[in-house]
Amino acid sequence: MSSLADQIDKSRLPQHIAIIMDGNGRWAEEKGQERLYGHFHGVESVRNIVEGCAELGVGYLTLYAFSTENWDRPQQEVDGLMSLLVETIRKEVPILNKNNIRLHVIGDMSMLPGYAYNELQEALEMTAKNTGLNLIMALSYSSRWELVNAVKTIGLDVQAGKINPEMIDQHTLQRYLTTSNFPDPELMIRTSGEYRISNFLLYQLAYAELYFTNTRWPDFRKENLYEAIIDFQGRERRFGKTGQQLQNEKQPV
Repeated sequence: MSSLADQIDKSRLPQHIAIIMDGNGRWAEEKGQERLYGHFHGVESVRNIVEGCAELGVGYLTLYAFSTENWDRPQQEVDGLMSLLVETIRKEVPILNKNNIRLHVIGDMSMLPGYAYNELQEALEMTAKNTGLNLIMALSYSSRWELVNAVKTIGLDVQAGKINPEMIDQHTLQRYLTTSNFPDPELMIRTSGEYRISNFLLYQLAYAELYFTNTRWPDFRKENLYEAIIDFQGRERRFGKTGQQLQNEKQPV
């Protein structure tokens, strides 16, 4: 590993990193290519960052691969993205298994073409026994869709007498989210110089540290990841408390 990696305190790693992989299309256009060219090269960044997180010992990595709004993009780009998704999964599953990485998917899977859905299901089954890094792909995902879906399901369970509405709290809602089996992200990275969350994990990012970089996703590599983690480790995470309170809590009794 590099000297940057050596600066990382392994005892204070973010347990869960979430990334908005932005800038593939613009990266391609800047090179005079079609947008799909950027998505194709973005796959190499995914491979590199997944490997980097696994090497460091990060427990969970969520990648925002395709939002529900992305279905409104030109049909040629959407079709190309779906084909690239299936092709990538076929190639990567043996590598995921070799590196003990378990694949998860969050999002509205019903919107996926049948061939892509089937390929994903097979990949989920083939990696289900792995116990290392949990790689979570947010695919056909939007946070508003997730929250509306959770509220609808809670309403149905209240109607069926499974839940007492008086007992509903934030933990109840959390159990109905697509991320119910994962801890909330502690670090959210967005590439390509945009300063938005873009309907991504709105509930789960409540206390995450946000890190923005101008680097386009196809150029984002382990060194960039290390920089983000070092920046994260330099911040004071207060969760609503004062800095003095945190210092008092750290002092031995």
